[in-house]
Amino acid sequence: MVSSKHEKSSTFLVSTDKAQVSQNEIREALESSDEDAKVAAMEKAITAILAGEQFPTLFITIVRYVLPSENHMVQKLLLLYLETIEKTDAQGKLLPEMILICQNLRNNLQHPNEYIRGVTLRFLCRIHEEELLEPLVPSVIANLEHRHSYVRKNAVLALTAIFNLPKGELLVPDAPELVERMLQNEQDLSTRRNAFVMLADHAQDKAVSYLFQQIDRVADWGDILQIAVLDLIRKVCRTSPDQKGKYIKIILALLQSRSTAVMYECAVTLVSLSSAPTAVRAAANCFCQLLVTHSDNNVKLIVLDRLQELKDRHRDVMRELLMDVLRALSAPNLDIRKKALDIALDLIDARNIDEVVGVLKKEAMKTQSRELEKGPEYRQLLVQAIHTCAVRFPETAASVLHLLCDFLSDTNTASALDVIFFIREIIETNPKLHDTIIERLMDTFPAIRASRVCACALWIISEYCTRSAEEIAAAVEMIKSCLGPLPLFKQRGEDGEEEEAEATSLPIPIQAAAARPAVLADGSYATQTALPGESAAVAGSAAAASAASNVPNLRALLLGGDFFLGAIITATLTKLVLRLRALKGLPPASLNRLSADVMAAVAGILRLGESAAAAAAGVHPLDADSRDRMATCLRALAGVDEGMERVWLHDCRASFANLIADKQRRDAAEAKQEKARSVCQPDELIDFHHLKMRKGLSKVELEDSVASDLARATGMADAAATATNRLNKIVQLTGFSDPIYAEAYVTVHQYDIVLDVSVINRTQATMQNVSLELATMGDLKLVERPQSYTLAPRGTQSIRANIKVSSTETGAIFGNLVYESTGYADRSVVVLADIHIDIMDYIVPASCADTQFRAMWAEFEWENKVAVNTSFEEPADFLDHIIASTNMRCLTPPSALNGDCGFLAANLYARSVFGEDALVNVSVEKLADGRLGGYIRIRSKTQGIALSLGDKLILKQKG
Repeated sequence: MVSSKHEKSSTFLVSTDKAQVSQNEIREALESSDEDAKVAAMEKAITAILAGEQFPTLFITIVRYVLPSENHMVQKLLLLYLETIEKTDAQGKLLPEMILICQNLRNNLQHPNEYIRGVTLRFLCRIHEEELLEPLVPSVIANLEHRHSYVRKNAVLALTAIFNLPKGELLVPDAPELVERMLQNEQDLSTRRNAFVMLADHAQDKAVSYLFQQIDRVADWGDILQIAVLDLIRKVCRTSPDQKGKYIKIILALLQSRSTAVMYECAVTLVSLSSAPTAVRAAANCFCQLLVTHSDNNVKLIVLDRLQELKDRHRDVMRELLMDVLRALSAPNLDIRKKALDIALDLIDARNIDEVVGVLKKEAMKTQSRELEKGPEYRQLLVQAIHTCAVRFPETAASVLHLLCDFLSDTNTASALDVIFFIREIIETNPKLHDTIIERLMDTFPAIRASRVCACALWIISEYCTRSAEEIAAAVEMIKSCLGPLPLFKQRGEDGEEEEAEATSLPIPIQAAAARPAVLADGSYATQTALPGESAAVAGSAAAASAASNVPNLRALLLGGDFFLGAIITATLTKLVLRLRALKGLPPASLNRLSADVMAAVAGILRLGESAAAAAAGVHPLDADSRDRMATCLRALAGVDEGMERVWLHDCRASFANLIADKQRRDAAEAKQEKARSVCQPDELIDFHHLKMRKGLSKVELEDSVASDLARATGMADAAATATNRLNKIVQLTGFSDPIYAEAYVTVHQYDIVLDVSVINRTQATMQNVSLELATMGDLKLVERPQSYTLAPRGTQSIRANIKVSSTETGAIFGNLVYESTGYADRSVVVLADIHIDIMDYIVPASCADTQFRAMWAEFEWENKVAVNTSFEEPADFLDHIIASTNMRCLTPPSALNGDCGFLAANLYARSVFGEDALVNVSVEKLADGRLGGYIRIRSKTQGIALSLGDKLILKQKG
């Protein structure tokens, strides 16, 4: 938004490939009577001087031929030229020839044209030589009463700039009184704002007095003046926290402003000054109003960040506004929706869960419309949000179950996978829904066309379809119907004639599946088969596409070469038959017939995978793992492996139950740890609300805690931590024997890097034009060149430089300190040490589901492979060190890392402030000689983060 900071002069370098400009050419153009030629010559002169050229003899020509010109453009360029040139000598004294321009500037300040007066006053804001400004002060003061607001506005700025100089109080001792007198009668908004800012900076008591004189009219002031008022309130309350009670009422009044910028600044100011529930509630309501009414997506994202901060500090108050936050889901931008859902999911409780689920269900139904932009991605977000709600509040699962089951046949495989994973977890944690889930799943299963969704659904049916023999038999028949009649294809006999079979020719053209490597949960690699689209039967053939949609889902997937799914189908049928045998719910003859049908189906899948005709048609050959799995199923159905029934019927489900229990324990531990952070300390001040004197106090003051407000207003709460962090981030730039000593404090705040460079003159001579020249490497960009300073003997100066960051690539900042000393004709240069920007300042630990991690791992194309070379002897210690060094979160549960087997595999995850994902897989084993070996693989969407993390790991892994 708008900030009332002092304006600072900025410079920029203009690179040009044109031939070098001649000083004589510029002089000839300036001496001509053509005004257009003078304009072009002045532009060339200014550009050349900014690029480093020196035209010492050009000044007299400009004084003779340019100063008398009445052309406004020429006069403007003249002021730019005077701002650009050096006006002092090596000793810091004003050059004698500068006196020549004083009379011209005085004439401009008394010129009848208000534009000439205004631009001249604006020029004086950038002049720092007291000798040049002193004779102009009376003219500047006279312009405070000019009839035109443009002149008065710039006159206030010029007077403020003069008063800011080291000897400004001697030049204009009564500046605050003059501005205050002018402010009482001023009507122009910009002029009033400039005058009020001047008083707020240099005569705070006068600004406060004026504010309370006009307190009834503050709500009617313009937005720029209201923002200046808010800046004053922050300054006053920072120095005098006990006075903030009388300013809270002004802030609450400004919350009703028609300007969105003022509303935002009011809310931010209110939260920074008070932690009272009333104040926080008012600020949160303001943010929610901006969230709904403002059309700019960037503003909405900023407001959501502020709501996120409020949620972390005032969770109870934010719960009251949860439904207002969810109104942001109406925005079409996916990032806004995702951030709003993240905030809402942290605020749900037993009182608002029904309303939240109702909103999510309505939004999920809207995603079925094809007109919705990015509907499948938004539906996936909603499914994940509903999943989270149902896990935390199982009683809501029944209300969303039927809606989510409709998404199982979704063309977007990701959202369908989220739904089936939700069903798998709910059926384990919520036994009351067992019958409903099984019944709904069996009804929906024939419409599912995604291989992974079918695989998970089959596993659910095989493990939880246990209530009755009729239910199990119905499940077997449903799977058989999805397979279709046997055999799965026609095969020619030995005489060349086709054998009669119930099946027709291959229902869809068979296409070879594409294989690619995938990472498993333990970090090892396996081959992942990507199936061709079911509808892509024959290009351009509508009849083939129609036939493909009529083929049963499991049959179509098998004919596409997905024999991993075939192994799951055989395992599911085997488990169901074994359960029927254990229940003894069918007559022996019926059970034997059913077993024979299942064995025939398994044999049919095996024949399809090993058939030469199918291979010739393009079916992917049957892999060895799937063949072994099917053979094991046949042995179990034949009763050969009788001792394995417990593994088939009990151990698989028990393993999944342990996985869910372990996840719940981890979530509970994290919630307990998060809650422990907000516990009050033993020596914390207790504020007895009912014992306060209520006379003259507002509700906000009564609710506010004195101790917390004092710490927040003065910044004492984090003083110790800030001091420690500053010491850790100081970089020495020069040596102790250099004439100038410099060190920098580096602050990294998301997209900005701020360098606070402290410079010390270690000599007995005055240093002129001390300038910091910086250059960057990587995706870093210097915003502006720092200005030059004069250093007295043994003097110090703080120089600030701002640098923009655009990615997480490791960058470097290097440069020089350049200065001029008395008695030396040439400039001296001190080379600075390089400052390396650490990637750890950009990434933060994050969490994601295992399926999401694997999907990103398969999608990201940049991989950096780092060999393990460390002095650690235990894999677990090495993993802990990597987690601490890379600022990442371990996604692998602790139960999977327990034990001493000499091998360890773990997945780590983090996100950068730019929204980039960083994936790390650590695979380590203990070698025979006691050392650790293995690899650390890093994957990301961009090259920079993969290379930077790899460099960090190479440096840190030795410990």
